[in-house]
Amino acid sequence: MKQIVDKQKYKARIMDELVERYLETFGAVCIEGPKWCGKTWISSYHANSEFLMADPANNFQNRHLAELSPSLVLEGETPRLIDEWQEVEPIWDAVRYAVDLRGKKGQFILTGSSTPKLKDQRVHSGAGRIGRLRMRTMSLYESGDSSGKVSLKQLCEGDMAPVMTGDVDIKDLANYIVRGGFPAAIDLPAANAQLISQSYIDTILADDVGRIDGIKYDTNKMRLLLHSLARNESTTATKKKLTNDIKQVDDEMVDNDTVTRYLDVFERLYLLDNQKPFSSNIRSSVRIKQAEKRHFCDPSLACALLNATPDKLINDLETFGFLFEALCERDIKIYAQSFGAQVFHYQDYAGREIDAVVELNDGRWCAFEIKLGANQIDKAAANLLEIYDKMASEGGKTPSVMCVICGMSNAAYKRPDGVYVGPMSILWTKKVEILC
Repeated sequence: MKQIVDKQKYKARIMDELVERYLETFGAVCIEGPKWCGKTWISSYHANSEFLMADPANNFQNRHLAELSPSLVLEGETPRLIDEWQEVEPIWDAVRYAVDLRGKKGQFILTGSSTPKLKDQRVHSGAGRIGRLRMRTMSLYESGDSSGKVSLKQLCEGDMAPVMTGDVDIKDLANYIVRGGFPAAIDLPAANAQLISQSYIDTILADDVGRIDGIKYDTNKMRLLLHSLARNESTTATKKKLTNDIKQVDDEMVDNDTVTRYLDVFERLYLLDNQKPFSSNIRSSVRIKQAEKRHFCDPSLACALLNATPDKLINDLETFGFLFEALCERDIKIYAQSFGAQVFHYQDYAGREIDAVVELNDGRWCAFEIKLGANQIDKAAANLLEIYDKMASEGGKTPSVMCVICGMSNAAYKRPDGVYVGPMSILWTKKVEILC
């Protein structure tokens, strides 16, 4: 059987081992995430047969067949890939029923680049039968741009030996951000890669936002909101701030309810990948009361919306800093997922902040400050220590590891005050196996 992916040429992803683990655990696995991030390729690699819903052959014969007989498309060697299942919503229940009937693990791999509001409320959630995995664009390790000298998992265990990691060129960092992590852009120069990011935004607005609910949205206002989100990348901007920002910069009025509806559509298309707030006390209301930190699914999309080239970023270090933070936090999420950790941000009512919090599955948590320049390391470490002391004095649960991730540092080491310092390569891993 000919498959989409040539397994001999497949470029390994960090999620590969996680997909295998889920196939051993659940009757079916649903891999969700933004368009063009590699969901179909990784699914095809792990599948033994395929059914591609979006195949245009014979006037989209596959989709018509799925609409006529959802159960029929499930027949084939397992694991069987069903790509873009949400195009025919009854497929979900058909998969769940087949999993129950067969009583075996690893029967199906579903992919989805949007979350539909199911019209049929009888549709089962799939809990216990279908495991869900969030896939992201490629990390710097996966794209081959890393030295892979430091493991995030080992660091979170407090195990990081000092190592020289080599000088980092600020132009390279700017290129990584503008190019982004979409697989199709990896081998392209930044200028050409940015065309992919721009096309991504255009495709979302011209096609996907209308198809997700069958509703005709005002795509001009949606684009204004996307511009506002790009200007507020890596911040906790409220909906009111986004609304006012659109009015102030673009002189276009959008009400809060409209912003809420549009954000919901963007989230269901996996265009956004926000960081939830963190509290070391699991019963605290801080997780609910504090705002999420806003991120696109890939920093290249913010660059495309802002028309930010590598040279422009270098000449605007404030914007560069926010987008560098987005790049780091994208990669932290990818690496943390592989060893069962979750990524948050911290912001208390006194205004103290931690850029990224990695919460381990045993309840320990690690605090990360992200800075572009080495001249910011001392201030960032002092901020972490101040928050540590404040939590300790209040009887709170303190971080087990504190680290400053620095774009321009050329070494990984532990400071005398106990704070680790890691260059950009702290987000790269020596081998995929190290993370699992």
